[in-house]
Amino acid sequence: MISSQQRFYHTGATRSVRFRKEQLLLLRQAAQRLEPEMMDALKQDLNKSEQEAYSTEIGIILNEIRVALRNVRRWSKPKRVRTPLTHIGGSSRIVPEPLGTTLIMGPWNYPLQLMLVPVVSAIAAGNTMVLKPSELAPATSGLLARLIRETFPPEYATVVEGGLETSTELLKRPFDHIFFTGSPAVGRVVMAAAAKSLIPVTLELGGKSPCIVHKDANIELAARRIVFGKWTNAGQTCVAPDYLLVHKEVKTALLNKMSEVIEEFYGREPLQDPDYGKIVNGRHFRRLLDLLDDDVRIVHGGQSDEITGKLAPTILDGVTLESKAMQGEIFGPILPVIVYEGTEEILNTVRAHPKPLALYLFSGSREFQQRIIERIPFGGGCVNDTILHLANPYLPFGGVGTSGIGSYHGEFGFQAFSHYKSILKQSDRFDLPFRYPKSKWGLRMIRKLLR
Repeated sequence: MISSQQRFYHTGATRSVRFRKEQLLLLRQAAQRLEPEMMDALKQDLNKSEQEAYSTEIGIILNEIRVALRNVRRWSKPKRVRTPLTHIGGSSRIVPEPLGTTLIMGPWNYPLQLMLVPVVSAIAAGNTMVLKPSELAPATSGLLARLIRETFPPEYATVVEGGLETSTELLKRPFDHIFFTGSPAVGRVVMAAAAKSLIPVTLELGGKSPCIVHKDANIELAARRIVFGKWTNAGQTCVAPDYLLVHKEVKTALLNKMSEVIEEFYGREPLQDPDYGKIVNGRHFRRLLDLLDDDVRIVHGGQSDEITGKLAPTILDGVTLESKAMQGEIFGPILPVIVYEGTEEILNTVRAHPKPLALYLFSGSREFQQRIIERIPFGGGCVNDTILHLANPYLPFGGVGTSGIGSYHGEFGFQAFSHYKSILKQSDRFDLPFRYPKSKWGLRMIRKLLR
C-alpha cells in the first residue's frame, strides 16, 4: 500500500495546483453528501447533537476546504527573496515542495474534524496520505474509511482501521511525515518510532489548560463562555479549560452564575438531556469517577450513569495542586477551581505543570492581559472567550513543549506538509574573481560586502 502511494507520488501527479483543487472539491462534495451519516456516526460514538456535530466538526472541515481552495495557488507559488551583494548577478527563491507519502493518525474525541482538517492540508500541499483513525470511535472510523474509499484511489489516499497493533506496524513504515493528534503519552511513542528513521513529525497533544478569571472580568459573560468551552463534547476537548483560576473577590459570584448557565444549557437533570455528550468508553468513565473520590467539595453536579456513559457537568472546590484532579489532564466534564489573590499565585500554579496547549483569560485590563500573555508560555488561547481560536483557519493551531510540536490550519497546515526548498540561480554571463583563492582583492571585497 505504501509502495503504491510512493510510486504514485513520484509520477508528479499530485504536484499541480489544478490536481490539488480537484481533490479538495471532491472532498467537499463527499463531506456534503455524507453529512447525515456523519451526524449519525458522531451521535453513536459520542452522543453529539446535530448543532455540536456541525459547529465543531463538519463546519470546520468545510471552512478549511474553502480557505484552501481560495489560497492554494498563492501558497504553492515560489517566493522571491532578496539576494545579497556577495551574490551579485544571482536571484533567490523559496519553492514549496510536498513532503511525499504521509501518515495521519487521529483521536476519538473529534474523530472527523481532527482527521480531515490535516487531510485538507496534506492535499493542498500535494502529498499522498494514509489515514489511521481511532478505534475508540468505531462508527466514525468506518464512515471515514467509506468516505475516503469512495472519493480517492488508494494509491492517493486510504484509511487503515485497527487498534494498537495496526498503529505499531504503521509507525515502522518509511513515511515522509507523520501527523499525530492525541495524548502526550502516545505522542512520545510516535516520536520515538519516527526518530528511528528520522521521519519528521507534527504532534498535536494536550495538557492542563488554565482558565483565569480576574476580579475585573465580566462575570456573566465569563460564566457563559467557560461553560460553553468546558462542557462542549462533555469536556472531551484537547483545548477545553482544564481548571479554573479565579480571583478570590469574584469566586462566589462566578460559580453561582456558572451553575445557572449549566442548568440553562443542559437542564436540571443533564443526564436526561438527549443532546448532552457521553464519555467515550467505560475505562475513561471510571477514570473520571476516580477524580471525584478525593478530599474535594462538589459544588455542582457529580451525578453519573455508567449505563449511558454520562457524567454531569461537575465543579470541584477546595482543590489544591496535590488533588487528583490536578495531577493530569482531565479530558472530561469535571472543572477544578483554585482561588488566587496575586499574579504570582497564577504563575506558580500554571508553572507547576508542563506548558499547556491553551490558556484562557477573562479580564477587562489590557495591562493584566498583556502581563499574563507575556509571562506564561502556551500553545494558543483566547482573551475573554474559550476554545474558539481553534476554529480560526488564519491562526496557527498547535502546542509548545509537551503540548505539541508544530502547528496547522489554513496556510500553517500547508506549511506543515511542505518542505521549503531554497534555490539560488546564478548568472553565467560573468564571474567575479574575488571569491576565489589567491584573488588580489578578495579579502578586502568580502569584508566590505559582508559588513
